[in-house]
Amino acid sequence: MGLFDRLRGDDDPRVAFVGIDGVPHSLLEDHPDRFPNFAALAEEGSAGAIDSIVPPESSACWPALTTGVNPGETGVYGFQDREVGSYDTYVPMGRDVQATRLWDRVAENGRDATVLNVPVTFPPQRNVQRMVSGFLSPGVDKAAQPDDLREYLESIGYRIDTNAKLGHKDDKSEFLDVCHETIDKRMEAFEHYIEQDDWDLFFGVFMTTDRVNHFLFEDYARDGEYYEEFMTFYEKVDDYVGRIREMLPEDVTLVVASDHGFTVQDWEVDINQWLQDEGWLTFEDDDHEELADIADDARAYSLIPGRLYLNLEGREPRGSVPQSAYEEVRDELKAAIESLEGPDGTPVAKRVVEKEEAFRGDHDTIAPDLVIIPTHGYDLKAKFKPHDDGVFSTGPRNGMHSFENATLFVDDPDANIVDADLLDIAPTILDLLDLEYARADFDGGCLV
Repeated sequence: MGLFDRLRGDDDPRVAFVGIDGVPHSLLEDHPDRFPNFAALAEEGSAGAIDSIVPPESSACWPALTTGVNPGETGVYGFQDREVGSYDTYVPMGRDVQATRLWDRVAENGRDATVLNVPVTFPPQRNVQRMVSGFLSPGVDKAAQPDDLREYLESIGYRIDTNAKLGHKDDKSEFLDVCHETIDKRMEAFEHYIEQDDWDLFFGVFMTTDRVNHFLFEDYARDGEYYEEFMTFYEKVDDYVGRIREMLPEDVTLVVASDHGFTVQDWEVDINQWLQDEGWLTFEDDDHEELADIADDARAYSLIPGRLYLNLEGREPRGSVPQSAYEEVRDELKAAIESLEGPDGTPVAKRVVEKEEAFRGDHDTIAPDLVIIPTHGYDLKAKFKPHDDGVFSTGPRNGMHSFENATLFVDDPDANIVDADLLDIAPTILDLLDLEYARADFDGGCLV
């Protein structure tokens, strides 16, 4: 039973979506005693592990989750994408997402959406009821609309993101303090606008979970120094989700999901350094700093996470691989990656996905030719500046994204979360909202 009566007069069903960025389903499923609200949601509704997308990187995942289509349709493949016909790169923002978002479909049907802290949504859209952009936003003053939302968030000291640099310190105390402050303010804002009860779709994301996982996941998985602090943080997440569920009126279905899973990170793997060592990648001079410094005879290069591009004639400005040799050279590169082993002899690649398998749509012109899905423990990087770290190195992070073991909870016992993936969430939410859509509009399918 919700605490607040509906202020609007219609009887349309509604949805509240809570994102828990990077939370693996097994973490919640394996500790029902410490996370009783997630356990209750699974028992009384439906829950399961789902697959993410290729590549499982937040900047690509959130556009896919909120549109229900793959990066070939959204036009966003990662934290850094390549301009068409150029070696110039850019950081995708909200306006770079080329597919229709859930809240756009809600607005088109004359209904209201409150959207709080979703990654890759800056600048905030004016066609929705209220929005504060998430990850990559410069600050609340520019990321929130309308003015009353901005003023409220500023008044409570709202944080768009935590300070991840604090996680680089050996002593994680300050980092954890800021993580708690960030999620506390996020919850304060969520509660405030859930209480407004004037929306049809509430869509809010806790991203601090991803930050904690990057720096403390090994402590959880291997019973390290900060195991209890990690679990205490997640007990707070569990409490907040339980409180949100309790607040919601009866006409609202709660959906909770993560955009990818998480696992322990043992090594950083610089794929561009490996490409150089193997003769695939060369630069014009020794002082190279970016992709634009690639040499004419380079055959391949990489962007994070694990995206491989052939330097293709007619597509890249200084392409060296003839179109007629595309399949042959790609097969050669794929085989080389599949044979790459880590320091302990373990294959770095769990699998290597070809472009045609993962990407379809009007914006696949900038799609990578291959994507490496790494074996757990190998976090794929793509550095352009010279360094002395070699191919394999370690850094301050001990947790990394995974393709499998993302999380989905639906507060509906009829939801069928079997063989599901990230692309199923958008059509499921639209069905729960009782909004019509064309099945062909989505790469996923409804789970209810």
